[in-house]
Amino acid sequence: MSALLKMHSVRRLFNPALARSISDVAKYPRITTHYTLNPREKDERWTEVDMERCVEEVDLVIVGGGPAGMSAAIRAKQLAAEKDQEIRVCVVEKAAEVGGHILSGAVIDPISLNELIPDWQEQGAPLNTPVTKDTFSFLTGSGRISIPVFKGWPMDNHGNYVVRLGHLVKWLGDQAEALGVEIYPGCAASEVLFHEDGSVKGIATNDVGIAKSGAPKDTFARGMELHAKTTIFAEGCRGHLTKQIMQKFGLNEGSEPQAYGIGLKEVWEIAPEKHQPGLVEHTIGWPLDRFTYGGSFLYHLNEPTPTIAVGFVVGLNYKNPWLSPFQEFQRFKTHPKVRHVFEGATRIAYGARAINEGGFQSLPQKLSFPGGCLVGCSAGFLNVPRIKGSHYAMKSGMLAAESALEAINADAQSTAGVEPTGYAEKIKNSFVWKDLYSVRNVHPSFHNPLGLYGGLVLSGFSIFMGGREPWTLKHGPQDHESLQPASSCQPIVYPKPDGKISFDLLSSVALTGTNHEGDQPAHLTLKDDRIPVDHNLALYEGPEQRFCPAGVYEYVPNEEGGNMKLQINAQNCIHCKTCDIKDPKQNINWVVPEGGGGPAYNGM
Repeated sequence: MSALLKMHSVRRLFNPALARSISDVAKYPRITTHYTLNPREKDERWTEVDMERCVEEVDLVIVGGGPAGMSAAIRAKQLAAEKDQEIRVCVVEKAAEVGGHILSGAVIDPISLNELIPDWQEQGAPLNTPVTKDTFSFLTGSGRISIPVFKGWPMDNHGNYVVRLGHLVKWLGDQAEALGVEIYPGCAASEVLFHEDGSVKGIATNDVGIAKSGAPKDTFARGMELHAKTTIFAEGCRGHLTKQIMQKFGLNEGSEPQAYGIGLKEVWEIAPEKHQPGLVEHTIGWPLDRFTYGGSFLYHLNEPTPTIAVGFVVGLNYKNPWLSPFQEFQRFKTHPKVRHVFEGATRIAYGARAINEGGFQSLPQKLSFPGGCLVGCSAGFLNVPRIKGSHYAMKSGMLAAESALEAINADAQSTAGVEPTGYAEKIKNSFVWKDLYSVRNVHPSFHNPLGLYGGLVLSGFSIFMGGREPWTLKHGPQDHESLQPASSCQPIVYPKPDGKISFDLLSSVALTGTNHEGDQPAHLTLKDDRIPVDHNLALYEGPEQRFCPAGVYEYVPNEEGGNMKLQINAQNCIHCKTCDIKDPKQNINWVVPEGGGGPAYNGM
């Protein structure tokens, strides 16, 4: 051993390249061990491992069991039943339970549910809170200025319902199973499969039993392949397979880049005398500055206990790297016109999720491709001024199912992936397209020299015009390009949490029920392990420490390299996708962990 060490030392003396390499290893310790960046065929530890996968043949595979995916599955089975046709429909869902990863405000327009399941009330759908009152306000540092909500305008919620969307999705899952849909919770779709002609063949679920080092464990088991005639991608905002599909087929070429926000949410039980079931409140303004897009929501639910949902949305095109969306949310609750709601109350849940804010301009130019299509938030169907997307997700899923079955039946003998070619036209003839077109200029109106103030005037004009103005505004730079150097921005000093109304990050994450198998490669993968220190920390003071709402990223001393290093606490990840969006160099690529990992939301 000593001879080997001596030989190694001699090599270091006479091989400057090797010396630099050893130095680099100390300065930039290996972070990413995931096989997507470390191919297993080049790793001798995998040489003797059996990599064969079990294969199932089905008619329709749906990736994601949210409102869009479940609606697609239900509609497909309904149509098959009408034609006395037997089809096999499978939904793969990465959450351990259906609805476990769903997070939304949420006020839902029942228009799509009325069409999908007309007797939903008799069937016990959990829509228990019709909206009774709307308020919209501008917050100053100490006061509140009311803004009128006119009937028929986007903020008018007459006829809508306050819901816990995860509970609604779970109920939709029950309806789907009753129709014969096969639902596989705890199965994360990790890979898109292709036919030789390039069309989508289906998906593969994730492997399990891989150690943090990237080596196979004794418990290693290969995922399974689901081959389908058509695959519907309903992964939600910033789906990692959807990203690949968009790139491979050039679906968004010619579209504006997608814009995003991060939505943070808590559920509270408040004093009965403060509870007003059906009350819907929204604010803009404080604590955000006038050049940072965002606002709050506070919804009173009709539950056995006096329950409210409160949340805060921050546009991810913010410029100041010192900003923390989580801390802005905590600060919002301390406003003198807001905090009284939370005094003497109990916080019972927390979570966060990225949302699409690009609207009409950012919709893919092509919604279908050989072998499949995109639905719901995978495509970007969200109405920003209405703060709603669930009814669009459901409708798009229904239209995708109709188009898929039409294509499959028309090309029953096909041995390649079947494209639902009629889907895009159905979307364009639906209320989804009409609604999103009419509000296309609202969000980008806020990109002006006056910020919020100019945005209110310009968006108000656009809403008044009903989208008939003869122009379509652009969103500007992508979210990951918007940060300014930390040295040129004012640091933000956030108040210490009081543990009663405002809270620290880790105690909040504890409320999410998040759990991942600890001994697995981090699913927050880095394309280059050097970039966090050399770029993000050097230029922006490590913004991932602040834009992550779960404490996944932190910079800690690197004793071997004499510098700082990035530490990824992947077990904390609540699958919000913010890091994948906001990372300045787009160096972070979010991939699925082992199925069943992540948050365990209860009706978020």
